[in-house]
Amino acid sequence: MAQQSNSDHNPSLKANYTSPSGNQKFEHPLNALPVELSVEEKTAYLSTLRSAVTCLQEEVNTFLTSRMEEDKAIAVQRTGVIDDKKEEENYGEEVVEDEN
Repeated sequence: MAQQSNSDHNPSLKANYTSPSGNQKFEHPLNALPVELSVEEKTAYLSTLRSAVTCLQEEVNTFLTSRMEEDKAIAVQRTGVIDDKKEEENYGEEVVEDEN
């Protein structure tokens, strides 16, 4: 969701991850949206917004994948095995998407 930044009043796309072990903030600044736009300007703005959403999603996915790998390594150190059932409870079932 685009939100107004408190410091400079420019909109930004933000996501916050909160867990018992820490917090992570993600943010992508956006250009201010002029009041009156032509169709071309609206299209360009939406294109920029879509790109920012894609970048933010990639950053969040990379961060969460890293967290999952860290959790898995800690679990293996403690127990010596990977508990697939617990992983599925924590992260959901792995779904492999077909790239074709």
